[in-house]
Parts: sequence; C-alpha cells; structure tokens
Amino acid sequence: VQLQAFGGGLVQAGGSLGLSCAASGSRNIVVRGVVGWYRQAPGKQRELVAKFTADSSTHYADFVKGRFTISRDIRKNTVYLEMTGLNSEDTAVYYCYLNKVGVYYWGKGTLVTVSS
Repeated sequence: VQLQAFGGGLVQAGGSLGLSCAASGSRNIVVRGVVGWYRQAPGKQRELVAKFTADSSTHYADFVKGRFTISRDIRKNTVYLEMTGLNSEDTAVYYCYLNKVGVYYWGKGTLVTVSS
C-alpha cells in the first residue's frame, strides 16, 4: 500500500484549503481500514486530525470540529480533508495514514502554512 498526499500550500488566516490522499496497491483500500489524517507542527508531536473509523463513522479532533471535513471516494481510492477557517495554529505538515489490521501505512507529508 502506498499513500500520496497532495494539496498543501500557503493560505491566509481565515482561508480554506483542501488536501487529498491517493492510495494505491490495494483495491478499495480506503474502506478497508481506519484511514485519516494526522499533522505535526514544528516542535510538536504528531496529532490526529480526522479519520474514518472501521465502521465508517468519522472522528475529528476537538480543535478542528466544525472547520475540517474528511471525506473519501472509494472509486478513486482517495481520502480528502477540506479545511476551512484556517488559523496559524493549523500550520503543520499533514500526513495521511491507513491502519489496516494494526499495520500503519503513511504518506509523505504535505506542508500547510497559514499566514496571519
């Protein structure tokens, strides 16, 4: 399984940005495990942002609730993260991941920088 994230960049505070994560190596992989996004800000630990759980419900970290939306397209084997109301604290490298039966797969991160 390989994951590749796209869509990072520079955005002004209050703006929006969308990330996508394309999975390859296994058909319909985005619905065959826990899939989602983590982020890591400079000098901080990696933290969960949002995910689809094994029963396909969504889970969001408190700090993004109401601002970020996770979605997926099974046919495209892609997971998305739509981010709105961005602020400087959202500046981080964002990583998509897949947890399939306890095995973690990570995509290379994509940098999101929010300017104030």
